Amino acid sequence: MKQTFSVYQKSRQLLLILLPILVSQIALFGMSFFDTVMSGHFSSNSLAGVAIGASIWTPVQTGLSGILLAITPIVAQHIGAGRKDKVANEVTQGIYFALVLAAAVITAGFFLIDPILSAIHLEPEVYVVAHRYLVAMSFGIVPLFIYTVLRCFIDALGQTHITMGISLLALPVNIVLNYILVFGKLGFKEMGGPGSGVASALTFWWILFITVWVIMRKPLFEPFRLFKRVFKVSFHRWKELVQIGLPTGFAIFFETSIFAAVTMLMSQYSTVTIAAHQAAINFASLLYMIPMSMSMALTILVSFEVGARRFQDAKLYGYLGIGLALCISLVCAAILLLFPGQIASIYSQDPEVLALTQRFLVYALFFQLFDAVAAPIQGALRGYKDVRVTFIVALVSYWGIGLPIGYGLSTFTSMGAFGYWIGLSSGLACGAVGLWMRLSYIQRRKFTLTGLS
Repeated sequence: MKQTFSVYQKSRQLLLILLPILVSQIALFGMSFFDTVMSGHFSSNSLAGVAIGASIWTPVQTGLSGILLAITPIVAQHIGAGRKDKVANEVTQGIYFALVLAAAVITAGFFLIDPILSAIHLEPEVYVVAHRYLVAMSFGIVPLFIYTVLRCFIDALGQTHITMGISLLALPVNIVLNYILVFGKLGFKEMGGPGSGVASALTFWWILFITVWVIMRKPLFEPFRLFKRVFKVSFHRWKELVQIGLPTGFAIFFETSIFAAVTMLMSQYSTVTIAAHQAAINFASLLYMIPMSMSMALTILVSFEVGARRFQDAKLYGYLGIGLALCISLVCAAILLLFPGQIASIYSQDPEVLALTQRFLVYALFFQLFDAVAAPIQGALRGYKDVRVTFIVALVSYWGIGLPIGYGLSTFTSMGAFGYWIGLSSGLACGAVGLWMRLSYIQRRKFTLTGLS
């Protein structure tokens, strides 16, 4: 990364950082996408079981991985301030912390998976698929968390094309493993939905191996001497990691868990409804990779400028990111309106699932518009290391507003399952407004403190 002096230069640098992140996120999401698609083509029970399993796994994984995203602003601000010598210790402490998080998740899962699934009252076949899927995914937690730390380090240096290459190398492996394990090819036993969990866990180990190899072999990373020194555990460094990461992780958790909660509440409906809901949510999540990637790009760029105390440049990057995300979201909304049938057919050939998925997809277009504002602002605020209010906004808007509205519409009106989607959209809209107000306040305060206003 380098200092920029015009809107054109900033736009160019933003795209250079953003596009590889977007490709990486789509590639990583492709793992979940192919889990869902291949499970759906195996059977409706497999699709529903993977839907329930993923609804439990995703909030835990994204929330705790969100804590580790604190590595990005920490490292990027060091780079912006010219403190490269501090980077190796920060990354190493992040790896130590990732191992502790992974151990905690595995331990908790051992005791909680059965009670949680039992409380949902699933059909027996769906229960078995969900349970086996979650057990399989647990074997990939350690490599996933360590990879998240290393990816944040690489991205914070502006080398997002490297993580893009790693992700692209991982996706074909995941697709092949899914095909072999779900459908029982090349002499392997047919596993159905749980096979997709095994495929993802194995792919996480493959991604970690590639990432470590790249860091050790590329001259670009040599000055940081990562893996060349052994650092003692520093609870002081963990403190900053937790102070930035915990609110970030919880904010992400509250957003992703609201979708998981809705999926679980859907269990009162038929297997067809669960399958259609999961298919629509899966595609909406694919489109969400765009604002999410913008969020990650803005964290890198805003952190870099804030570390160098160039607050006007940080502010301009924020506005450029939000504007670009909104423009792209309008294109995504048009795709949802024009091609719902074609999109639904990706996930299932069951006529009932197809028809219901198309109806859900109409509601999904509102997600794109509100996420295009909220997600980039979250990234910009992380760049300022301002994360506590983001956590509060997420809690109030998603759980205090979105879920009650959805439950009320679903329970007390004729909307049924679609009421939950209206509730989700309402929560996302409120979150976008709250985050915009916070970003405006932080930008004004930075200008006032530095005498720029």
